[in-house]
Amino acid sequence: MQIKIFFNLFLFLMLIQPVALSRANDQLTAIVSILPQAYFLKRIGAEHIDVSVMVPEGGNPHTYEPTPTQLKKVSHAQLYVKMGSGIDFERAWMSKITYFNPDMTVCDSSQGIHLLEMKHDDPDFAHKKKDRHRVHHHGTKDPHIWLSPSNAIIMVENMKSSLAELDPAHRAIYEENTRELVADLLDLKQELSSHLETIAQREFFIVHPAWGYFANEFHLKQRAIEDFGKDPTPRQLTKIVHDAKKLNARIIFISPQFNSKNAKVIAREINGTVATIDPLAYDYINNLRKIAYMLGRP
Repeated sequence: MQIKIFFNLFLFLMLIQPVALSRANDQLTAIVSILPQAYFLKRIGAEHIDVSVMVPEGGNPHTYEPTPTQLKKVSHAQLYVKMGSGIDFERAWMSKITYFNPDMTVCDSSQGIHLLEMKHDDPDFAHKKKDRHRVHHHGTKDPHIWLSPSNAIIMVENMKSSLAELDPAHRAIYEENTRELVADLLDLKQELSSHLETIAQREFFIVHPAWGYFANEFHLKQRAIEDFGKDPTPRQLTKIVHDAKKLNARIIFISPQFNSKNAKVIAREINGTVATIDPLAYDYINNLRKIAYMLGRP
């Protein structure tokens, strides 16, 4: 019922506030789901593309719902670049987004990327009926593909192909900008690999398990405090504290989009600290560099 009311409101706004089909200043209009995609697309398209983001800074792609104004903008866009890996925002809204603009080109930025399985530390997890239901509901694949520089390169190439097809007049510019961005991403990968291979502590503890692809790329292991989107039970929390002490962990990482309560409890028990790392920051390259050096802190 709430969704139906939302759609009726949106259609009403469309009728009373028509928006001119936008290619203002000869810019191609594009929409993306999250901020890191906007960084990639803006680097490729530069002044030839106008990029809007559905999940804004501080928004949570697991729970965010677009505003009628955002959907109105989608209805006049020429390109939507979806993550394509199963992030909750797209699972809930992508069919509705394409319904509002069936003529819009949709680029699947995940095309060609191997999706990893979401992992769980409890060996009995897959045998518990209630937990099998939760995995089925949330999906078993890890959607956070953009946090691997190697995956980011594939995403960038997919975006460039869609831009060049939609706007062949600027194909050469898109291709040159993509070459520069890919070179920057390769340099980043090499820098982070050289740094992270020297650190002794290969495991890190974090509330929301967004960093599986990053960990896989650099031969690290993330230990999630969340239990597939749920707070850990007291037994699970006790085990995490025990494991963190055993590994001599001193930092518990959180994402700004999630509650830090459990992280603070664990940090207090291990006489450690809580640090924030943002998987959704716009400045992708500098953000991953900062995070890699935080992980290498003693």
